[in-house]
Amino acid sequence: MDAHLRALVAEHGVFLRREALAAGYHDHAIVALVRSGAWVRVRRGAYVFGDGWASLTANQRYAVLCRAAVRQASTEVVLSHTSAAGEYDAPLWECDLSVVHLTRQDRRAGRAEAGIHQHRGLLAEGDVVERNGLQVVSATRAALELTLLLDVEHALVEIDHLLHRGFTTVEDLRARYESMTHWPDSLTTDLVLRLVDGRAESVGESRARYLCWAQHLPAPIPNYPILDERGVEVARVDLAWPELGVFLEFDGKEKYTRHRREGESVVDCVLREKKRESLICELTGWRCIRITWADLYRPDEVSRRIRAMFRTPAA
Repeated sequence: MDAHLRALVAEHGVFLRREALAAGYHDHAIVALVRSGAWVRVRRGAYVFGDGWASLTANQRYAVLCRAAVRQASTEVVLSHTSAAGEYDAPLWECDLSVVHLTRQDRRAGRAEAGIHQHRGLLAEGDVVERNGLQVVSATRAALELTLLLDVEHALVEIDHLLHRGFTTVEDLRARYESMTHWPDSLTTDLVLRLVDGRAESVGESRARYLCWAQHLPAPIPNYPILDERGVEVARVDLAWPELGVFLEFDGKEKYTRHRREGESVVDCVLREKKRESLICELTGWRCIRITWADLYRPDEVSRRIRAMFRTPAA
């Protein structure tokens, strides 16, 4: 019985109550399996095996929840908004992972119920694609939908990722935006499209750039290349103000964990980063400011620190 249900999980991400009943389980057995942790109820009537669920990240669990919602939908739907963005591996920073966003394909009025938000939308040619075995809206449409759902900073983070990974382009976003007629809550869409930049490589970098905009600092250049005397690129800095002689590095945890070299300790990684910073300063004569995740929640303080490092007081 388990083999059949595991095959369903492999194919669809979840199995449904009716499939468990067909496999020989009865409701009392299902309740007992959920209580024991052998099965996990993703949402009412949809299950996965506990051993697989335990190893999933929050975003991966959200993807399973989305699959359950699609399988249980009573009409033809596609994943949209944040639910679609997740299928493009977007970070979903601080997004609500308890609500699945679906767009109906029959153009009838949508509704909200038990963690499901069905949207009514006119799906144009090219708006629906297949990804990871599911029908989802295109990355271009998903990006624009995020500007309707999220504030500027949160939308910027997700769209930067979609651009950086090559899932869409600013030109495609602009072209699709021009055809957005009668979309509600789209007043900030144009602003977001003016701020996005696919050169950003992380949530922290996108947020740091947003901080600069919100604090009226000069616009920095993301991922600025540093060249040595021979013109060979030796490093890239997260944000740079070349004319003002300052560069900014975002010290997120992953810089010293995920990007460690084989056999390198965290201390070794920190020392290598300090050596890299010294080299950049020697080559450019610039000053470095480092900020952390916590600093992003103190924008006024950070903006004062950045301004104090600029060469020209007028900046």
